[in-house]
Amino acid sequence: MQSLTPVSRHGRHRPVAVLLALLLACAPLVACSSESDDNPLGIPTYDPEAAASAEASESAASAEASASAAASAEAAGVVTAESLSTERYEVTSIPEDLDEQQTEVLKAFVNYDQVTWNIWFTGTGVENAEPLTTDEEYQIIVNNYEASSGEIVEGGLRIAIASVLITSPYSKNAQAEVVTCGDQSALTAYDAQGNDVSNPEVLQGRYETLITMINEDGTWKVSGEQTLSTNECAV
Repeated sequence: MQSLTPVSRHGRHRPVAVLLALLLACAPLVACSSESDDNPLGIPTYDPEAAASAEASESAASAEASASAAASAEAAGVVTAESLSTERYEVTSIPEDLDEQQTEVLKAFVNYDQVTWNIWFTGTGVENAEPLTTDEEYQIIVNNYEASSGEIVEGGLRIAIASVLITSPYSKNAQAEVVTCGDQSALTAYDAQGNDVSNPEVLQGRYETLITMINEDGTWKVSGEQTLSTNECAV
């Protein structure tokens, strides 16, 4: 909790190239108009409003396609950085070629991290962390929550999952380690009175973190966290 190269035309070919480029640009964008008495040759003229509208539509379609692709990947059981992300918790990257067990660890960690961050975003829901952590780790979260005195955090964070390692796959309680880099530079902390109490040294930085996890009765739980470095890792 705690990633148009312009094509120049020279000489006498330049005006022809410019006109051709304008004609090609007008066709897909429908951003040009030839209905003018001052344009007897019928050469399309640039329409800024139509161009802006077309660009906005294209951006919206691209965003919708990206969201749809992430949803389809998740429905198919494929875990991607996009499928793990939420509006204020952006996963920028995950390791490639994870096996099934590593993928389960990854999903369990991200779920834990999002749940615990939501405690600080909303100021409520500390009990939601209990089934995701060992008893000792849960008590640490509760103690921190009670000491916060109504403090909440606003903004969003970006996190890169650097590695997921199963450290003891064959023991009764398998263990794993997850290394992350979290960019918290966009977060702001407020006290119960709404005053900005952000401390850049402990909140608004990039933190490389080692998270240890243990499998208890078939459920991966977080058993500890350790900060490895500050403002050195990349997201």
